[in-house]
Amino acid sequence: MIDIEHTKQRCNRYRHEILDISQQVGALHIAPAFSCLEMTDVIYHHLMRRDQNNCFIDTFLMSKGHGCMSQYVMLREFGLLSDEDLLNYCRPNGRLGAHPDYGLPGIAASTGSLGHGLGIATGIALANRLQKQDSHTYVILSDGELQEGSTWEAILMAANLKLENLTVFLDLNDFSGLARMSTDHPAFYPVVDKLSAFGWSVQCVDGHESEAIYMAAKTMQSGKPHFVVCHTVKGKGISYMEHVPIWHYRSPNPEEYQQAKRELAEALISC
Repeated sequence: MIDIEHTKQRCNRYRHEILDISQQVGALHIAPAFSCLEMTDVIYHHLMRRDQNNCFIDTFLMSKGHGCMSQYVMLREFGLLSDEDLLNYCRPNGRLGAHPDYGLPGIAASTGSLGHGLGIATGIALANRLQKQDSHTYVILSDGELQEGSTWEAILMAANLKLENLTVFLDLNDFSGLARMSTDHPAFYPVVDKLSAFGWSVQCVDGHESEAIYMAAKTMQSGKPHFVVCHTVKGKGISYMEHVPIWHYRSPNPEEYQQAKRELAEALISC
């Protein structure tokens, strides 16, 4: 089981770190990193297994590459990235860019060109099954990626292959850039019904409740790939960012940064 209070405190710390990393260089994509943070935390701290040498047995792909800051802070936590790497985020002499790069430790694929991650993950899961590897593949997918035909091709193929060693977390924050999915792209709804019709095991949870995410990931139907549809808030934790689409692209000015730090500090006290 998950220590809920400890997990909330850890995710609050990660939000502080992501905010600080971004503020150093005026980087973008804070809000999409905040919406998938609890998912990323559950994957790294509670789902992905490690061997006796502390190396990950399972694989994770951040298909929504613009959420990579939530992955970077995890990789630093597990010793795959350094403090210096984070300090040099999006700098000319740094290793970390605004999207994951396959050349980095702990990065299974370069993503950010949306719609590619699930297809790659499907291939990895199939290869592991063919090679009889005891390895699970986890993916975080953005709802905006549902606009990509390649995503639906992978959904169809994974179900047809019955890849039960594949789990996808859908970050359903209802935004794709500046567009609202439910009103601007309503054809993708109801998402759960569509995924079920394609032959996936599907569960729907609050994407900021870590225990619910974990339990959904562990409760899957045998013989099927698994989708955990996570209802999330873009910019979660910062009042002026939540549900405001411009924060997909904006970086806080000094006053906004200080307000965000205060709000996160107050949230930590209430944990």
